[in-house]
Amino acid sequence: MSTPAPIALTCGDPAGVGPEVSLKAWQALKGEVDLFWIGDPRHLPDGTPFAEIADPAEARAVGATALPVLRHDFAAPATPGMPDLANAPATVAVIERAVAMVQSGAASAVCTNPINKKVLKDGADFAYPGHTEFLAALGGVDRVVMMLACPELRVVPVTIHIPIADVPAALTPDLLEETARITVNAMIRDFGMPAPRVAVAGLNPHAGEGGAMGHEDIDVITPVIERLHAEGIDIHGPRSADTMFHAEARAGYDVALCMYHDQALIPIKTIDFASGVNVTLGLPFVRTSPDHGTAYDIAGHGVADARSLIAALRLARDMSEARA
Repeated sequence: MSTPAPIALTCGDPAGVGPEVSLKAWQALKGEVDLFWIGDPRHLPDGTPFAEIADPAEARAVGATALPVLRHDFAAPATPGMPDLANAPATVAVIERAVAMVQSGAASAVCTNPINKKVLKDGADFAYPGHTEFLAALGGVDRVVMMLACPELRVVPVTIHIPIADVPAALTPDLLEETARITVNAMIRDFGMPAPRVAVAGLNPHAGEGGAMGHEDIDVITPVIERLHAEGIDIHGPRSADTMFHAEARAGYDVALCMYHDQALIPIKTIDFASGVNVTLGLPFVRTSPDHGTAYDIAGHGVADARSLIAALRLARDMSEARA
């Protein structure tokens, strides 16, 4: 069996905590996860032991003693906490380079450090709502799904980043069914589960109480579940969200579909705030990222918590092995 290719770790916004947590993650994972960092070595914390590589295949040989770096020159140095628009084009180019490498087989997965969308828009005419949409375009797919994962829980918000008042209209049968199918396929392909168990949360309190608290659970959610269940998918619900996330309930499913952002993110961040991982399902390649932003306020102070990035790299490795 051939040795898996290393994981491509993008630098993210060099003024954020990406360089710092990348160093900490390599220190924690050297000898366990093969990776290489794509970025400008000038942006790494002072004293970082790094080794420039010309090819990702060299990462394994140097990774035990130095952070493997695939050099990508940026226009300017980086000042922690002070994003520079001059560095925006290279930040975007690093993402493109990482995706090209995983598509060619030179990397096994992409793990992305945080970016700032406004900085990229202002400095590089970034035309995408966010990281995920850009990766979908690079992967040539129209629809991807966000999953938040930790060892105790995996959640997928069906609607994301919209006002709660807009959720009922946005929650259509087609959206729910497409999200469920992408999720099930990803659980099979990326998590090695031949028959994943899917729990579906209701939209309204107590899953609508038979229509007393709204009809979306009856009219929108239930028919989709019944249709997918008839196809042999192990999917059940809608369930009352307030009883879905305690330990005994979680033991009964592998992934939970939630109807809106906070319904998914509150339980996972309560269970594992520091080590949750953002996973993009539906891409033709594996992509994970830490579940936090650039954190300009603490960048450069040496206090950034790398646990989410460490977990993201481990999960990227496991998912790429499952695909292989």
